[in-house]
Amino acid sequence: MNSMLIVGIIIIVGFIMGELASKVNMPKVTGYIVAGILLNPRIVNFIPQSFVEHTDLITHLSLSVITFAVGGTLIISKIKKLGRQIIKITLFESSMAFILVIIGFIIVSPFFLQVDEATYMTVFVPFSLLLGSLAAPTDPTATLAVAHEYNAKGDVMSTIMGVAAFDDAIGIMLYSIAIAFAGSFISPEHVGFSSMALDILGKILGAVAIGAAVGFIFNKFTEFIRIETEGLFIVLIIGLLAVCFGISALLGVDELLATMFMGFIVVNFNKQSDLIFRVLERYTEQLIFVLFFTISGMHLNIAVLVDYSLLVLFFVLFRAVGKYTGTLIGAGKSTARVKKYTAGGLIPQGGIVIGLALLINQDPAFSAIADPFINIILGATVIHELIGPVVAKFSLRRAGEIDN
Repeated sequence: MNSMLIVGIIIIVGFIMGELASKVNMPKVTGYIVAGILLNPRIVNFIPQSFVEHTDLITHLSLSVITFAVGGTLIISKIKKLGRQIIKITLFESSMAFILVIIGFIIVSPFFLQVDEATYMTVFVPFSLLLGSLAAPTDPTATLAVAHEYNAKGDVMSTIMGVAAFDDAIGIMLYSIAIAFAGSFISPEHVGFSSMALDILGKILGAVAIGAAVGFIFNKFTEFIRIETEGLFIVLIIGLLAVCFGISALLGVDELLATMFMGFIVVNFNKQSDLIFRVLERYTEQLIFVLFFTISGMHLNIAVLVDYSLLVLFFVLFRAVGKYTGTLIGAGKSTARVKKYTAGGLIPQGGIVIGLALLINQDPAFSAIADPFINIILGATVIHELIGPVVAKFSLRRAGEIDN
């Protein structure tokens, strides 16, 4: 079967399953993942496994667009307007989820993770660091859908959306740090903490510099070149995103942090930023999501998922405890309702975490843990997308911000 036919099938099946999921009040992303499972070569011998193993280009392009959009939420004026309290809640709930997942998995993974010649420093600690970094992000779309359906309004709902807006950005930064540390533990040329810290700092600063430079170039293009149609914006965005990601990969710095910072530069220093991000959402987001999440489902290994089902539940549990604990600490002098019920709207998770997990799958350094890692994340994502709207509705009802 040729590649064009396979891509066509993926898009159509993903689209249909997304619409069906929407009809039964489920997030479309869940439908896309289910579509990928239905097309999974390990389940149905229809699409070759070799195709799934060579989807790096689609994955990288999709992640570039997604992280660029995440950077586009980091509007300086908006951050100032949201206030110190929401920033504190965001920092504490994301950090606590990160820390508790790391600690929890350092304790439990030796009992359940089956890797040959595994030691704490070469397997269990890196594995726990990577999982911890993916505990921070929140998918606000499920909570937002509940809010729209029941017309939820109030302090809790406003806090949830304010916090969720920055969760992904913090998640990407935590991931950038975690993957650098994890790679240093696994790599045989690991040479001590100071060298490792300098290497990580160099990768982060390098990513920021590249993202800022490409963002500056993009802003100058749109300032001096007359863009006659919205389609030209798409050409320019995709082209420079590919350049930003590609240069970052070539120089060995964090690609996702670079594309996210490019989005930050564009949204804050481009006079046409509203139009740029609106065009991106209108013309590319749906196609990117269908392709990306359907292919993600095609990476799922049911046998591995069954073997590590307990670790999936541990991840869900540790993350939820971290979200609730961090919100309670970060809320400080907020109302009792904000302290008690905000975390319930931060449970849904999808989007960016799947992309980050797929990047781990493509890195040879993590080959020993890649299969269980990506299946734990995919399994947890499905659970979070299923229970997330229910928990969000319960929390908003208990907070008195919906009537039924």
